[in-house]
Amino acid sequence: MVSDPLFRTVDLFGFYLPPVVLWAGAALVPYLVVSRLADWAGLYRFVWHRPLVDAALYVIIVGAMIFALPLVTGATQR
Repeated sequence: MVSDPLFRTVDLFGFYLPPVVLWAGAALVPYLVVSRLADWAGLYRFVWHRPLVDAALYVIIVGAMIFALPLVTGATQR
């Protein structure tokens, strides 16, 4: 069985972090960019609850990164 390097736990000062924590941290920058662009374009005036839309946008970006990174790097699951 071959372990996938994209989904390894990381040891940070003695704390083992699941890979989703690192992916969530990496998704913060694209989320901030998309959120600022949406605010600049005035898209938030069409939503009822901005914090709910922000949370959904962040979850979508994290999920897209988790799904797309193995496709981009060429890693295959067996």
